[in-house]
Amino acid sequence: MMGRGRTRGRHRATLGAFALAAVLVPASGCGSPVEFYKPGGGGADDPVVGLGGAAPYVPPRTGRPRAADPPGTVPVAPAGGRVYAATGPGMIAPGARGVPARLYVADGRGIEVIDPRTLRLTGRFGAGTAVSRVVPSWDMRRLWTVDAVRDVLVPVGARTGRQGRPVPAVDPAALYFTPDGRAALVVAGRPRRLEVRDPRSMRPMASVPLPCAAADGDFTLDGGHLVLSCTSAGSLVRVDVPGRRVAGTVRLPAGARPGDVRLSPDGGTFLVADAAKGGVWAVDARTFATGGFVRTAPGARGLAISRDARRLFVTGGGTLFAVDFRARRVTARWPLPGGGDALPGGVTSDGRALWLADPGGLVYAVSTRTGRVLRRARLRGRPAGLCVHPQPGRYSLGGTGLYR
Repeated sequence: MMGRGRTRGRHRATLGAFALAAVLVPASGCGSPVEFYKPGGGGADDPVVGLGGAAPYVPPRTGRPRAADPPGTVPVAPAGGRVYAATGPGMIAPGARGVPARLYVADGRGIEVIDPRTLRLTGRFGAGTAVSRVVPSWDMRRLWTVDAVRDVLVPVGARTGRQGRPVPAVDPAALYFTPDGRAALVVAGRPRRLEVRDPRSMRPMASVPLPCAAADGDFTLDGGHLVLSCTSAGSLVRVDVPGRRVAGTVRLPAGARPGDVRLSPDGGTFLVADAAKGGVWAVDARTFATGGFVRTAPGARGLAISRDARRLFVTGGGTLFAVDFRARRVTARWPLPGGGDALPGGVTSDGRALWLADPGGLVYAVSTRTGRVLRRARLRGRPAGLCVHPQPGRYSLGGTGLYR
């Protein structure tokens, strides 16, 4: 059965706000010649031996989670230049250990909180608000909801679910955190700018004017630049974060409508989903030049990376595509329920499933090996965003499932 962590009974309270249908599919496992948890098999708060790849898990020495590393003390670039070396199965950061695994679904009327194991509603907050995104903070101890209708950012405790005081933010389209954890970056659509803020209080510190309306993005390997996509302008913009300036732009071929952005595992290429052209552009991270195109299907918009960092998952046109990073070709294509335009929320900690949200009112998990639907939940609202929390990684960069 997907997800072998210990069941937490105290999180099974049902609020009965919507009807849920669950389909549970057992997954086979294999034995081990030594006694240790298989990758992804330990609990969410079980530490790993190393961060270089799949590793055995050892029982925790104490029931209390270790404190998270403070901002500025975690190396930005992973060892050996492997971007996702610390996001493998079960590699939950110390600050997020003990945080219950939850699905946070922004449905246009608030945030539904769902237990991914039981598919039961465990909470709801922000009722009556039009939240479009739920973003984990850099240390993953809190969540930030992005509400462009009320022009606010609202903090929520990841363990308690308690909301903090709303912070004013004009037309926020997205929220990011610098890899060193020292700044939050709010992408504003009106006026077009990137606001640099204190990552805890969200107090404004600086502002960078943008040449186009941006939203989705990712950071370079060294963390010094944030690359954002401008859908309506058909271009990408590169922001020098320490220098507080736009360092360059690149216009994609005529008719392009870039969306989600992900950095390749070697840090050399940005992969950019294009709904209009129906595929993924490869843009050189150093020269900022377009270097190829992988065709998937019209409507390609959402991107997610497998736990072994070998495949890029692309959603669009009612289909989930798996693209091999090294070969840059589609290796699998799986139809999605109802052919809907699904939004990726994140890969599970063990890497076995990818959670997706369909704006038609469905949240479901598909196998990252076969594409088969493993679990599904029907909602009353229309999901506009999905966040799976916590996920493996040393820290969160915000956005939609950006971790390092």
